[in-house]
Amino acid sequence: MKRNPWAWIPSLYFTEGLPYVAVMTISVIMYKKLEISNTDIALYTSWLYLPWVIKPLWSPLIDIFGTKRAWITSLQFVLGVAVAGVAFTIPTDNFFQYSLAFFWLMAFSSATHDIAADGFYMIGLEKHQQAFFVGIRSTFYRLAMITGQGLIIMLAGFLELQYTPKIAWSITIGVLAAMLIIAFVWHQFAIPKSPNDKAVPRIAGESPFNSFFLTFILFFRKKKIGLIIAFLLLYRLGEAQLVKLASPFLLDNKTVGGLGLETAQVGLIYGTIGVIALTLGGILGGVVASKNGLKHWLSWMLLAINLPNAAYIFLSTFTPESFIVISSAVAIEQFGYGFGFTAYMLYMIYISEGEHKTAHFAISTGFMALGMMLPGMLSGWLQEIIGYQNFFTWVLICAIPGFIVAKFIPLDPNFGKKKESQE
Repeated sequence: MKRNPWAWIPSLYFTEGLPYVAVMTISVIMYKKLEISNTDIALYTSWLYLPWVIKPLWSPLIDIFGTKRAWITSLQFVLGVAVAGVAFTIPTDNFFQYSLAFFWLMAFSSATHDIAADGFYMIGLEKHQQAFFVGIRSTFYRLAMITGQGLIIMLAGFLELQYTPKIAWSITIGVLAAMLIIAFVWHQFAIPKSPNDKAVPRIAGESPFNSFFLTFILFFRKKKIGLIIAFLLLYRLGEAQLVKLASPFLLDNKTVGGLGLETAQVGLIYGTIGVIALTLGGILGGVVASKNGLKHWLSWMLLAINLPNAAYIFLSTFTPESFIVISSAVAIEQFGYGFGFTAYMLYMIYISEGEHKTAHFAISTGFMALGMMLPGMLSGWLQEIIGYQNFFTWVLICAIPGFIVAKFIPLDPNFGKKKESQE
């Protein structure tokens, strides 16, 4: 069935981004406003990274059973139900436990949906279409970030002025659930049925998982694999802790070292100003890396992803009142993160090169998620012991291990350069 890609690619990747930002960002702000401690927020929301850590383990199921289109639409329905479950449980007495259970369902469904959506993208489009729409899909994923971190949070802030926090957030999350259900209905008609979208045929007498396990073995046989894994785990050691406490810091009262911002203000800072700065940093990172190669820019990008974290030391020391000053500090940190994260993505592509590049990249993203999950779990507990100012200083110190490991990782000096530059 022929279908204009514009009818489903933008909406598919917008839908892919919404549950991710709900699990990773909206949950943190929601729990903070519902008076959950920083220790519990950081610990339990960090566990929500786990499905993205281990998703390579069940990725073969998407190929072996059913079609990717069926997986996509079914999972979008599950996501809508899971988000609705969060909305309905917020007003209850044990909302934290119940809502976390539904966030877990969201996380597993979202990670699986990512696999199916990316797989369908590769089989549902011609090669030239894949190249053309790669920027489009990225743009609409970013728009989902703006919607989730910006508009949804701002809506919650507006509703908090009219209702109790529980009611305000229940309505807000209900709106998000409605958006996902609408996406499910739309994609029932918009996503085409491709003749290439079918289960992988099985060879009689051969286990369908044999080749999958072989890809794992080959990944761990890579030269200097210990250093490679250490790099994947340590590159964002500081950022993994900062991301869990940045929003709580902005929302906390000044009596406990926070900035005392309103929910809507945090939504504006992170959902619009922050995302724009993040995107611009990523674009610049891609441009410079293509000119001189990853090896040339690796140390600079490590510096960029870590040094701007000092903006939070400034904010926690002087606790400025000016919204412009606060927004500028966050924008600087987000721009540096976007620029520095380019090196991380390029290195995952570099170590995934070869016959099993898709599976090896998936394994790399698993280590990426693990590198965010483990440090994030203890970040709230640490912050409550040493305070925001000392915590942000610690975050800056955590850049050191990444710099040390980066000196020894295997990396071709020409990787990332344009061909004409290599010649």
